[in-house]
Amino acid sequence: MELLGIPMGVTSVSGSGGKTSLLAALAAVLEGPVILATTTHFMPFEGMPLVTSSDSDDVRCTLAEARVVCVAEPVDPVMSGGKLGASRIPIDTLAELAPHVIVEADGSRGLPLKAHARHEPVVPACAARRILVVGASGLGRPVSEVAHRPTLFCERTGCTPNEPASPKLVAAELASELECGLIAPDVILVNQVDDETTLAKAKRLARELARQGHPLPAFAASLHRPRQWEQTLLQVS
Repeated sequence: MELLGIPMGVTSVSGSGGKTSLLAALAAVLEGPVILATTTHFMPFEGMPLVTSSDSDDVRCTLAEARVVCVAEPVDPVMSGGKLGASRIPIDTLAELAPHVIVEADGSRGLPLKAHARHEPVVPACAARRILVVGASGLGRPVSEVAHRPTLFCERTGCTPNEPASPKLVAAELASELECGLIAPDVILVNQVDDETTLAKAKRLARELARQGHPLPAFAASLHRPRQWEQTLLQVS
């Protein structure tokens, strides 16, 4: 929480390769009450109270009994694949109900890397912190296999779909999005760093991004390794 600079108020999480896991991890360590929400879609959280009402009083009542609450709206299960949609309660209204509101701001279809389209991420204007997640498991694998919207990725970097998504190539794609204002993160979290090899790739990604004029604070972690890297942040920039 301290290394990522999570303030009171609204924190936006976008990107790929672990957004929902990061929401769950932050919910576990932040002092409550905490609201988890989305501006697009996200998967439900197991064992967590879910408020689907558009009445903020229902959220307030649920927070009186639970430290962490998910606020979202059901959508067509066939079209959404089981995901929940954005609540009709505005994010700034949710921020009046809890000291921390963590918002998932885009989707990546479960892939570790992505190229953002013009309409995303949907970052709340009131966000006090903006985290971009990148999945290290996609580094070094073919763009067509690991990137959401691989055509956009290739257009922005000049690569081919079968070309490996090297740290340099991913940094180039991120730099193009930063330069045109598609994304504006405060910090980058390279998730899925499960060993020294992926840690080295995460460090190279941060260096390459800095070389291209975007020296953002970057950290590496693995949110799914209970005895090795779980919820441990390593600064890589």
